[in-house]
Amino acid sequence: MAQLTVRNVSPQVIRTLKSRAAAHGRSAEAEHREILRKVLLEGEQDFASRARALRTRLKSSVDSSEVIRSDRDRDSVR
Repeated sequence: MAQLTVRNVSPQVIRTLKSRAAAHGRSAEAEHREILRKVLLEGEQDFASRARALRTRLKSSVDSSEVIRSDRDRDSVR
């Protein structure tokens, strides 16, 4: 597995990470991995779910090819 080094992290962020890790019963490193996993991987799944919901909500019963043909036929009569 690859390693990741993060430099120049503020003391406040480190304290918060350690506090959060303790609350979850894990090491700061394990907490860091979990945060990255949630943000990067679950975020993708969340985006896909929102995109599916939007496509469903915006789904139209109109066949656009029929509208285009109708317009094209109307324009060719002129």
